[in-house]
Amino acid sequence: MSFKIISAEERLKNQSGVKMIIVGGFGIGKTSLLKTLEEPMLCIDMEAGLLAVQDWEGSTITIRTWPEARDCACLIGGPNPALRKDQPYSERHYEKLKAENDIDFEAFPVIFMDSLTVASRLCFNWCRSEMVGKADVRMTYSLLAQEMMAWLEQFQHVPHKDVIFVGLLEPRTDEFQKQTWHLQCEGNKMALEIPGILDEVISMIADQNGNRIFVCPTLNPLGYPAKDRSGRLDVTEPAHLGNLLKKIREKKTTEEKELHESKEVTKETRKNHD
Repeated sequence: MSFKIISAEERLKNQSGVKMIIVGGFGIGKTSLLKTLEEPMLCIDMEAGLLAVQDWEGSTITIRTWPEARDCACLIGGPNPALRKDQPYSERHYEKLKAENDIDFEAFPVIFMDSLTVASRLCFNWCRSEMVGKADVRMTYSLLAQEMMAWLEQFQHVPHKDVIFVGLLEPRTDEFQKQTWHLQCEGNKMALEIPGILDEVISMIADQNGNRIFVCPTLNPLGYPAKDRSGRLDVTEPAHLGNLLKKIREKKTTEEKELHESKEVTKETRKNHD
């Protein structure tokens, strides 16, 4: 097998899209973030929760079962060459789905997944049916973790697309009566693994004045789950998804500029030396 070294210049030109999850409480307006994006977007609707944005003119796909969710991820993410032919997301799985569907996913630079919380429930119900007759419930949760991680990794490797997940944020109280905030989903492993898979973890809350804001970095004084791999976001940002993505992408522009300046300095140094 031959390998190819990718230069910094090539890497900057072929950056993949932003992979992000936005978590927030009931009714905070996560789905309404659809309206803040101007780019063509495909909404994957898993919870029939688009009533709040019924005047939104974008395109949607409705998902009601876990096999449908896997098929959708395979079509969007493409085949995984590391898998056997009989496995989900394999080349055979992808080619079969392509023959059955004529959806042009290339027309949508943004995929909006509503929601990760519901996806985990669909997955758990499917895993439970697969494990009927198994006495050890841990086998169900083990299968759940495998399925959800494989599903998320499909979207992680989607090139040149922004993939936005939303999820429910729930409070929990520990034995010391301290309140903490967590992504609501089936199984603990996925919630722990998400920050390692996605570029951005954003908590959406209301400030003291009732304005919706995003909490962005991991080390934030508010104690909400968050992560900013771009390094471009402030502790809080206005709850506008379009502007947030633009600010994240500024890093690429800065890197390109620094790379260009570095090359110019190197050329000038060589010229003077000669």
